[in-house]
Amino acid sequence: SRIHVTAIELPSASISLLPGSGIELVIGNASLTIDMNWNIRTWMFKDSGRGTVHISKVFVAAIFSTPLDNPGPTSISLTSCRTTSGDIDIKLNGKS
Repeated sequence: SRIHVTAIELPSASISLLPGSGIELVIGNASLTIDMNWNIRTWMFKDSGRGTVHISKVFVAAIFSTPLDNPGPTSISLTSCRTTSGDIDIKLNGKS
């Protein structure tokens, strides 16, 4: 619970127009840090505390399309998405 994104780094990000296709978004070597509360309760173990998750070396490539012949409100569709992450570091602090 109480999940908070405390840091986002996007050192390499680009947006390109793809003629006839849409828009390509590429993010490389990104990182994300999240703080949160956690708890676990079982019949023999009970504990709670704070935790931090740091995800680094994140790569995202996404292609969005917008139909140009649509007479109504503009819409955007995600037509392709690929994501990888290199490192995930999880730190849990609790009473035990």
